[in-house]
Amino acid sequence: MGDSFRYLSSRIFSACLDVLPILLVISFFQIVVIQKPFPNLTETLFGFALVVTGLFFFVQGLEIALFPIGERIANQFALKGNPWWILLFGFMLGFATTIAEPALTVIANKAGEMIARAGAIPDQPGEVTRFVLGLRLTIALSVGFAGAMGVLRILKGWPLVTFILIGYALIVIMTAFAPHSIIGIAYDAGGITTSTLTVPLITALGVGLATSIRGRNPIIDGFGMIALASLTPILFVMIYGSLYMS
Repeated sequence: MGDSFRYLSSRIFSACLDVLPILLVISFFQIVVIQKPFPNLTETLFGFALVVTGLFFFVQGLEIALFPIGERIANQFALKGNPWWILLFGFMLGFATTIAEPALTVIANKAGEMIARAGAIPDQPGEVTRFVLGLRLTIALSVGFAGAMGVLRILKGWPLVTFILIGYALIVIMTAFAPHSIIGIAYDAGGITTSTLTVPLITALGVGLATSIRGRNPIIDGFGMIALASLTPILFVMIYGSLYMS
């Protein structure tokens, strides 16, 4: 009982420390710069407590379920010895965790509105809806592609730096030819992929796969899949915008 209480206390304290820098920054600007007391202080403190509680349960869920599941599935696929299944799983994992991402939905809808206002696409509900749906599918497919490529890189033992250099070289080239209205959206799309589900699951997949394959280093080979997942949407969205707006 005492060990459980100490473990629980340490975890809650750790969650408080994670949120504390944000609270300090907000408090500094509110009190020192704006020089006004916090409006609705009671609600603010209650919200802070909810954030700490949510962060605590979220981290616990990652450690208890998501990380072990990803590593265990990767290990089982490695034992089966069929690379096509693990490649398909890497693709589907990246696609599924991205297509339902709330941040992607919000950004895609806002991007559709702004591009329609700018006149890059017809400002009609049906046209905007098609553009938004295509944008969401493009980003989800790009993350799925990154998941499959990350798995292939681990299986083959290819260095990550090669993928990064080639990927950003293609992005720089594509930036010169893509419509100006899609470039900012494309670069922001790379950050959308770093969601609360995509990051732990894809990381667990990479680490678990690298651990299961003889000759692979979990530190060197297991990590880096998130870098690919952040890189490919930039390129895919610029290609999508170029084709859609041509």
